[in-house]
This record gives sequence, structure tokens and C-alpha cells, in this order.
Amino acid sequence: MSYTALYRKFRPKNFEEVKGQEHITSTLKNQIKAERVGHAYLFCGTRGTGKTSIAKIFARAVNCEHPIDGSPCNECAVCKAINSGSSMNVVEIDAASNNGVENIRQIVDEVQYSPTEGKYKVYIIDEVHMLSIGAFNALLKTLEEPPSYVMFILATTEVHKIPITILSRCQRYDFKRISVDTITARLRELCDIEGMQAEDKALRYIARQADGSMRDSLSLLDQCSAFYLGENLTYENVLEVLGAVDTGAFSRMLRAVQSGNVLDCIHQLDELVMLGRDLSQFVVGFIWYLRNLMLITTSDNAEEIIDVSGERLEAMKEEAQNLSVDVIMRYIRIFSELSSQIKYSAQKRVLVEIAIIKLTRPSMEKSYDSLIQRIESLENMISSGAIMAAPAGDGGSGVPVKPAESDNIRMQDEQPVKKLERAVPEEVKAAASNWGQVLKRLDGSDRAYLKNCRISAGEDNKLYLVFTEEINYTRFVDGDKEGSKIEERQQQLKDILGTVTGRDIDVEIKLLEPEEHYSDRFTEVKNMIKMEMEEEDF
Repeated sequence: MSYTALYRKFRPKNFEEVKGQEHITSTLKNQIKAERVGHAYLFCGTRGTGKTSIAKIFARAVNCEHPIDGSPCNECAVCKAINSGSSMNVVEIDAASNNGVENIRQIVDEVQYSPTEGKYKVYIIDEVHMLSIGAFNALLKTLEEPPSYVMFILATTEVHKIPITILSRCQRYDFKRISVDTITARLRELCDIEGMQAEDKALRYIARQADGSMRDSLSLLDQCSAFYLGENLTYENVLEVLGAVDTGAFSRMLRAVQSGNVLDCIHQLDELVMLGRDLSQFVVGFIWYLRNLMLITTSDNAEEIIDVSGERLEAMKEEAQNLSVDVIMRYIRIFSELSSQIKYSAQKRVLVEIAIIKLTRPSMEKSYDSLIQRIESLENMISSGAIMAAPAGDGGSGVPVKPAESDNIRMQDEQPVKKLERAVPEEVKAAASNWGQVLKRLDGSDRAYLKNCRISAGEDNKLYLVFTEEINYTRFVDGDKEGSKIEERQQQLKDILGTVTGRDIDVEIKLLEPEEHYSDRFTEVKNMIKMEMEEEDF
């Protein structure tokens, strides 16, 4: 006996077996039980969501001799005849290949004859949007006032192509995309019936790839199970058969992009190509991975809208801490432009490599989001001590700016320059040189408050964090939690410094009073280190 594909073998026989379309099946069952069946129905929705299956079930139900709660019994003579395709009461027409006026005129001529058995003569027209304008016009009058024993069920995936005159004469039912959970449960049910062993993670990945289509999921399961016939279907097996990319590969690629390591990015892409992964699918998958990171960054309850495991979600949350929303949106924009170009390109790999290089080199672009990323990179370098900021009094140009006489501004460079002591404790040096790593371990808001904070050397190897603005000091110390104390903040920073530098460094948080000058009370560590380096070189 020839093999029957899973989506054909397990096509629903009654309304109860249809998954994910309860809002439609319940309505149709109620109409049958109340004997309020209409004469024209329009089923619209994406592929594989059950439009044709429900149309066939409905055609049997309205003609069934012994319906059960609005569903066909599938045991009476009428149901068996319809199931076998020998009934003259149910006519299926493919509008893609029968879209001319003559085909519709043939239907108009046939509806004059009443059914030989059963109550209704049902015409199921699939892909009805493929009909020509002339064919729609020929159908219009019959569709509006058919004989009492005739019913039309129109099915389409592109409802916007159907004339409004047709739409207004039909009861319209929109089919939803089936959820990943519903598809996964159905796949597990069918695997148990078929005696097929498969991991839950593998079935869930197939369900996600089906994109809301039950038929696509069954076809993918058929394909994967045929390749590993008689074996346990694992997640890795599914990735290999479908040419898909695991989320771990997206994470590794993103880390390489963040580090600016172009060579590592190209090597990773080469590995994916050698494993037979589809580059178009890689681009789409990477966009969705970035989309999930964006939602994690901007939402407090990301687990409710992101379909990943708990372990992967925690890893993505940690990864999202090092990315701003503007940077993620720039990455998504570049790869979205790539996804529209790669479909028609013969050199897909070259296009992907160019896009990856753009991600690592914001200076290649002049767009707003690339400029934002370049500014953030400079700010991080300044905060970590990699480069020194220009003095506050010269406007960043090296030329001192003279304040207006009416301004009550006390410029620091108007004060006598205080000679710095050469002795800088090694622990404080280590803290200053690793300050960028300390900032990365803090929350985004705390990191913003500390950006303008000045690092000073204190007695007994202490590190002073001196705030020059009271509002930043108050928000950092008090935070959003009621009852927060300065000692807790100091201990938090001490713990982070211990992790980063491996040294025990005491931290004290200070606020510079309005009438005080920084140089009168504190010695800035970064300037001391810079002076020592210059004198040693000299």
C-alpha cells in the first residue's frame, strides 16, 4: 500500500478534531443545530489553518442524516459518499486552474438541478481570488440569490483581491494562525499514534518553523522523521534536516559583532555555510533574535511574549544588558534591508558578509542610529579611561572659553593649580583602570548616574566617588527602593571592585558642596596616573 502523507492521513473528520479555530467551529455547529445555515460563506486566512478541511466537514454536516452535536457522523450513506468523493452533492473547484467565465457559467447551469440525495448541493471554490473579473461577475447573481438547496463555500488566502460585491454577499470567517503550543500538542499526539519517538524541543522547533500552519508542521515532521526513520528525533536532527540555525549561533555571532572582531564573524559564517545552513534563513532568524533582545531591553515581562526556554531567556537577559535599544534597532535595520536584497541575489554570502561588517563598523554609515552608537562607544572609552575627555573650559576645541561677565560661573581653571602628589595606591590605580568594567556590571540607570562621577584617591587605600550634582547623588544613593542607605551602595561597589580587580578596596561616596572646589578636597586618580606615565616616558 502506498504511503499517505501525515497531513492527508490526519485530516480532521469532524469539528472536534480541528485545532485552533474554535471560534469558527462553534459558530458553524450552532448554525447547523439551529437550522440557520446560510447560502454563502467566505473562509479566509493563511495557508494550512484548516479552511478546506472545515469546508468539507461543513458540507458533510449539512447533509448528514444523523449529525452529532452539529458534526457529521461519518457513518451514514451520505457522509461515506462524500468522504469517498463519489457524491454529486459536493463539488470542489480549484479556481487557480478553473478561473474563466466558462467555468463559472457551468456552475450556474448546474445549480438549477436539485440534489439527488441529502439536503444541500455544496460548491467549494478554493483560492477563489484567482477568478477573473468576468468570472466574478458571472457568479455574482447566482451567489446573491441561489436556490434554497445550494450553498457556496469560498476559500482564499488573499481576501483583499476579492471584489467588494462578492464580500458583501458572504458570511466571512477569518482563520487565525495556530499557536505554537497548539501545534506542538497536536504533533505530540500524532507521534504517539504513529509510534514515533521525538524530543519535545524538536517538536516545538518544528511548530515555530511552521509559522501558524498545521499543514506545514505535519509536512516538516514528515520530512524529518523520514530522514531519521526509526530513530529518536532530536533537536539537532531537526536543525540538520531543515538547514536551520540554533540560537546559540546567533548569540556567538552577536558577541563577535560587539567586540568588533570581523575575522571571528566571518569564520562563524563560514562554519554555518559548511554545515549547509541556509543563509536566507540565518538572516531571518538573526532578525528575530535581535527582536527578542529588543523586547527584553524594553519590557519588564519579556517571558510572556518571547517563546524561548527559561535557560535561554536568562542568557539573553544577560546579553541584553550590554546593548542599548538604539544599537539593536540599527542591527535590525541593516539585516532587514539585507533580507529584502538576498532573495534575488546570486551572491548571498557576500551580501551577508557586507552586512556583518556594517554591524561592526558604525563609522561606515552616516545614519542617525550609527552616529548614536559611535557616541556611545566614545563615552564608554572615556568612562573606562581609554581616552581622556577635553577640559571643561575649552569647549572641546583646546581654546579656553571666556565666560560672560553677567554669568555667575566659577571656572575650575581660574583656581591655582594644585600640585599632585606622586604616590597613588596600587588598589586605587587598579580600580580606575578597570572602571569601565565596573560600570558594565551596574544597571542602566545606575550607570548613567555614575558617568559624571569623579574618581579620587583617599587615605588608607580608599576610593572616593565624588558627585558634583546633587540630583545624581540622591538618585544613586536612594534609588527606587524605600529605605536604601549609602552604606549599601558603598558595599555594592566594593563587591563589584573585588570581583573585577581581585583586590579589597574600600569605597566612600561623597557629594561636592556648592561652595566647595573639587581640587581643594580631592585628588583625581586619572590625572595622577596620566602624569606618572608622562614623566616616566620623558
